[in-house]
Amino acid sequence: MPKKSSNWLFFGVALPATIIFTGIASSAWWLWASAAPSSFGSKIRLTITDGMPTQAIAQELEAAGVIRSSLALRIWLQWQTLRGSNAGALRSGTYDFMTNQPLSEVVGKIQSDQSTEVRFTIPEGWSIAQMASLFEAQGFFKAEEFVLAAQRTSPRRRPWIPEDLPSLEGFLFPDTYQILPSEATPDRIIDLMLDRFEQVALPIYNEDQSGNPKNKISLKDWVTLASIVEKEAVLESERRLIAGVFWNRLKQNKRLESDPTVEYGLNIRQTREKPLTLSQVRTESPYNTYLNEGLPPGAIASVGLASLKATLEPANTDYFFFVARYDGSHVFSRTLEDHEKALQEIDKKIQQQTPKQ
Repeated sequence: MPKKSSNWLFFGVALPATIIFTGIASSAWWLWASAAPSSFGSKIRLTITDGMPTQAIAQELEAAGVIRSSLALRIWLQWQTLRGSNAGALRSGTYDFMTNQPLSEVVGKIQSDQSTEVRFTIPEGWSIAQMASLFEAQGFFKAEEFVLAAQRTSPRRRPWIPEDLPSLEGFLFPDTYQILPSEATPDRIIDLMLDRFEQVALPIYNEDQSGNPKNKISLKDWVTLASIVEKEAVLESERRLIAGVFWNRLKQNKRLESDPTVEYGLNIRQTREKPLTLSQVRTESPYNTYLNEGLPPGAIASVGLASLKATLEPANTDYFFFVARYDGSHVFSRTLEDHEKALQEIDKKIQQQTPKQ
């Protein structure tokens, strides 16, 4: 009888009391852990890097005083997952947090990518003029301010910058960048892009040229030639082939005869419906590779890694000519006669496909 009484006492009184007490304690802890760390709105700026684990993010937020408990943040995310919420993952960026924000607001800010920094993306093949227009459209500064800043090519800016550059065209590496609005000045953005070139592109050049390079070339000429490859190549499968054609022509002192160089020099853009005219091709310009031998004075566009690498490792080919089909692909030829035939066939197809007025 005493034993049964003891069991009844435990299951009838002690266990429910323990459950109730645990529930109250857990609720009290959660109310504390999910609340704002402070009633005063102090600002704390933190950067969440790409690929940063959730646990590391939570610990950094707790250590900085943005949230009270890293465990609470992980529990909150688990709860969102269990209830099928589409709130999303924690996103990288630089954020301004207030110490009087509760946990839900902190997490919501990071999930909705309300980053304090602004992002901008420069695609491969863009010119400085196109970049400048983007920055003006985003409200950073006037386009001409960026163009002028990009003309300051003193080696004091970076010791590896080649001499006698007309501008930093080609050396402003195409990528996605983040910057604080207060720091979005032409020089600051140029510094970011030069830093990326130095980190990503320059080691590839130095490693290639310091060994037994397939083709010896200066840094300036490498970027210039790669920029022409960038503007000509559409299909990845043709990139090294196009580079090989240009190398073949350079080695035999043949003019490159590249349309994009003419377009750059005249600040125009040809299309299938409105190709370059004979008059435009014959217009004098330092960038006109139909009239001038060798490479132009500088690059004609930003250059991605694929074109930079293709220029150092061109395909072994006996082609000397290519012409665009206007579908991204090209017809490659070994002789001028075959090239002219390809030109005629493509022109004929374009005329057949063009609606009559």
